[in-house]
Amino acid sequence: MMNIVPLKYEDDRLFLLDQTKLPGEEVFVEIKTAEDIYDAIKKLVVRGAPAIGVAAAYGLYVSMRGYQRGDISEFLDLTKNTVDYINSSRPTAVNLSWALKRVLDRIASSRTVSQAKADMLDEAEIIRRMDVESCLAMGELGLSLLKPQMGILTHCNAGTIATAQYGTCLAPIHLGQERGYDFKVFADETRPLLQGARLTSWELEKAGVDVTLICDNMVATVMKEGKIDAVVVGCDRMAANGDGANKIGTLQVAVLAKEYGIPFYMFVPTSTIDLDTKAGADIEIELRAAEEIKNLWYEKQMAPDRVKAYNPAFDVTDNKYITAVITEKGIVRPPFDKGLREVMNRK
Repeated sequence: MMNIVPLKYEDDRLFLLDQTKLPGEEVFVEIKTAEDIYDAIKKLVVRGAPAIGVAAAYGLYVSMRGYQRGDISEFLDLTKNTVDYINSSRPTAVNLSWALKRVLDRIASSRTVSQAKADMLDEAEIIRRMDVESCLAMGELGLSLLKPQMGILTHCNAGTIATAQYGTCLAPIHLGQERGYDFKVFADETRPLLQGARLTSWELEKAGVDVTLICDNMVATVMKEGKIDAVVVGCDRMAANGDGANKIGTLQVAVLAKEYGIPFYMFVPTSTIDLDTKAGADIEIELRAAEEIKNLWYEKQMAPDRVKAYNPAFDVTDNKYITAVITEKGIVRPPFDKGLREVMNRK
């Protein structure tokens, strides 16, 4: 497995791979403050629900390590305020709030500031290791659903740079590459931010995978032509009933897969399952700037100034379109409300 990671914590310094610069440049930026980690998450320097959670945990520690006074009560209050601030950067990906809450819970019983700081860093390391192990487990389980030489469609990027390592839905593809499965992967562009074009095709090509880039509006055609045997996607938040929020465009891929009788697999770490959210309609969907549609990838603006733009970052795939949910603890099939609760209770 190639060594691509979205973050590095070295010599008490935190560096994030700037994913906005890919594929042209591989640049790491240093995170020193709460404002740095907030901006990095908001501006997609780091993206992908698991990677956001890991980065946020380290970023919280980096933000608070400069506190010099010895008042543990004040330190905990300031940390809680910092958590609220970082947590507001992106509302949809549940791993962000999940990771920050883990750190807060860990330091709640710390008796000194120095102990609290050490506990924060240790918890960030635990979250990172958990994600690596989770991705490997999902990779093995996902590979059990796939056969050699399959044509596989993926949307957005749920690969090595969207997690601590290996990826969620791309983990079985990387494992299959190591084991000679010879998958034929189709990556759609994933407009408007082009994570499929800029990130997935870059990552898979770098790993030696046979990958073909297509426009988002070519999905129906490649399915109709028989080129796709399975669809694999990630998830940023899954509700208790199995509705899954993922990058905008996932829903239309799922609907088309059902029309053409193609299995649609959603890879969901248990840290991304939100049993407190009953259904997809209850998931808050982040709205992003119109400039991402009208300006971002063009030399000249491609729409009139006064034209309105609607730019939701995610959509919700209804559970009826999902063939199976792959978690690190097992594969869940319908009915998802029962299966998800069972898998969350497994040790």
